[in-house]
Amino acid sequence: MKTPIIKEINVTPIATVDPPLLNAAGLHAPYALRIVVEIVTADNITGISEIPGNVSTLEALASAVKLIGGMDPFQLNSIRQKLMDAFGKETAAERGNTPWDQRKLVHIYSALEVACLDIMGKVTGRPVVDLLGGKMRDRVPFAAYLFYKYEGAGGKLGFKTDPKAQGWDAARQSKALDPAGIVAQAKAMQKEFGFKSLKLKGGVFEPQQEVDAMYALREAFGPGVPLRIDPNAVWKMETGITYGKKLEGIIEYLEDPVRGQENMARVRKQVNIPFATNMCTTSFEDLPAAIRLGSEDIILTDHHFWGGLRACMDLGRICQTFGRGISMHSNSHLGISLAAMVHLGAALPYLTSALDTHYPWQSDEIITRGRFRFEDGAVQVPDGPGLGVELDKKALAVLHKNYLDSGLTKRDDEIEMQKVQPGWKFMAERW
Repeated sequence: MKTPIIKEINVTPIATVDPPLLNAAGLHAPYALRIVVEIVTADNITGISEIPGNVSTLEALASAVKLIGGMDPFQLNSIRQKLMDAFGKETAAERGNTPWDQRKLVHIYSALEVACLDIMGKVTGRPVVDLLGGKMRDRVPFAAYLFYKYEGAGGKLGFKTDPKAQGWDAARQSKALDPAGIVAQAKAMQKEFGFKSLKLKGGVFEPQQEVDAMYALREAFGPGVPLRIDPNAVWKMETGITYGKKLEGIIEYLEDPVRGQENMARVRKQVNIPFATNMCTTSFEDLPAAIRLGSEDIILTDHHFWGGLRACMDLGRICQTFGRGISMHSNSHLGISLAAMVHLGAALPYLTSALDTHYPWQSDEIITRGRFRFEDGAVQVPDGPGLGVELDKKALAVLHKNYLDSGLTKRDDEIEMQKVQPGWKFMAERW
């Protein structure tokens, strides 16, 4: 086999339509930002990837691509070392206080690693799941991701709705600001995608209202549908204990009710519900303290934030060794990221719950096969070589123009919320 050599790397920022979804950090902008990376070899084999968009990540990627030109995409250890030598080692503290991860190096390496794995798969004729050790399951289960939201379609329509929309497309534009709205949203999403589990993004309203929504979901769907809620760590310790107890017997797990491993461990000891995290244990350096303290039962991995697909496989083995469950975190994404998530979800030795995905909230797509289909809440593992998806260059150009026209350079939910509620401020502890 001829050794492939990286000849060219294209980095394209894009903006995909996003509805006005609410969360603990504020409000989603009309567009979610992503970055698409294309690595092209001297033999014109292309590997692709997709990561969260941010101007600082974009600038760092521009520097990173100069470092790996001429390298063999199979040599991922050397590629990673080059990046670490250039950017330095990141610490867990650099994650930031917001509900999404602020680190650069993990994003950059994950983008390059996924694109390189896509190339490796095309060179060897094998899907990425096989490069991660092989398929443990043919179909990967996902959960419905429910949001409190204002009425509106996002994009150019903003807070307006498309009167021609039907089915889930109409439901994703409807407001959901109370338990009844959340139940209606869940029913529409389940009807369209067949999800077997339901997750609510919390931390938006005072806790009793959100607990009421979980009880309303339980009444509407019955005990056979697992429920989970994520307050994004904005509850105080006493709030976590009080409302955690009210959710005992109702939910599958409680995600990041409070901030920090020590606080999570204290609350967890007093609440009889499994705890999950993607905020207090977010890197390998966090793991010793997490295991010592017992801060969570389930770690929600994410290849964008943990440093790639292979790192997530390592995390899976550690979780299995120390009796932790593992599932997957999500952010607003398109089909390239979903393909990578599905390959990872298929390869992980065990999954303890359905994975998160924002995918139903996005209506755009940048892969030639069109949007992925969910059947009974699960996605079939792509069987083509590499990721099993190809980049749609025309769609990429449209979403790149969206980026240029939007004027957005980074995610800032606080600023978006202030457009609706002047003076609103993000608070690391709100309730």
